[in-house]
Amino acid sequence: MASSVTLGSCPWVLHHHPSTQSKTPRSRSPSLITLKLISLTPKRSVSSASHTISSSLVTKEDSNLRSTTSSSFDFMSYILRKADSVNRALDSAVPLREPLKIHEAMRYSLLAGGKRVRPVLCIAACELVGGEESLAMPAACAVEMIHTMSLIHDDLPCMDNDDLRRGKPTNHKVYGEDVAVLAGDALLSFAFEHLASATSSDVSPARVVRAVGELAKAIGTEGLVAGQVADISSEGLDLNDVGLDHLEFIHLHKTAALLEASAVLGGIVGGGSDEEIERLRKFARCIGLLFQVVDDILDVTKSSQELGKTAGKDLIADKLTYPKLMGLEKSREFAEKLNREARDQLLGFDSDKVAPLLALATYIANRQN
Repeated sequence: MASSVTLGSCPWVLHHHPSTQSKTPRSRSPSLITLKLISLTPKRSVSSASHTISSSLVTKEDSNLRSTTSSSFDFMSYILRKADSVNRALDSAVPLREPLKIHEAMRYSLLAGGKRVRPVLCIAACELVGGEESLAMPAACAVEMIHTMSLIHDDLPCMDNDDLRRGKPTNHKVYGEDVAVLAGDALLSFAFEHLASATSSDVSPARVVRAVGELAKAIGTEGLVAGQVADISSEGLDLNDVGLDHLEFIHLHKTAALLEASAVLGGIVGGGSDEEIERLRKFARCIGLLFQVVDDILDVTKSSQELGKTAGKDLIADKLTYPKLMGLEKSREFAEKLNREARDQLLGFDSDKVAPLLALATYIANRQN
């Protein structure tokens, strides 16, 4: 059975081979990178820790980050540095105060580690269009607060019923289901308050309002929630009744939508043009779907200890995954194509400013946890 998926301008035709479907499922959580910063470096190199870019503009030839260089970009140092800035901003934004229990629960999950891909993406997008880190930090924090909310709620017994997140007991295991629900709710509402009140006055009110609208859309019934509902509804469906278009809908909404919002918010607050913002949107949409394809592949090939979260949850729930529909090798080929399409969206940008985004796409494609 052949299925067609269109991303960008090119259709991607894949064949469904039931005999090659994996029986080992992935976690349904929308989490992307979940291990602590200390375990950042993947077992398989992302073309080594340092990437190089040679010309003042990114072209087809150098978009694969293998060109000879006049300047060197160290991706690992960059993401660690930016993640540290985000961690300090989050710690400051959500201090431990009364009522203590709810703030403890919020901080427990918000400051539990992780590589902060979404906020780093937000900051890198802002810097790409000429903005500074300080302009993007409130938006970056808001995105991470909402991501953390989604993890807390996704781990609840009524959803994935998971006991492990980022190598630690899940929020409801520590604080109870009632407080966990409220902690997620509090992070969701505060994210918008923080974005609206903490963004610099150097960003115009019109751009702040636009950013708020983008973020709201990304997590509602046109974004994350839509993907979650479609994912839940897909449990137990016969593979003959669903295809790649259905799986793509789930993950473009459940996973890619918040990554897309991260890049778009960075472009908005950084002063990007409409054209630049739309290119960032398409780039993030591709790497968001790429992340999920890789996540599914890792869930087939890695253990819970290696992933830092529970593997094998979808086998019980009979969830749809890319390896299940396409087979492992076709899933890997699809991931490679998404990586190429994402990078194509960045052609023509200044090479120094675009280097973090190109390196992030490569890292996502090659990550091992």
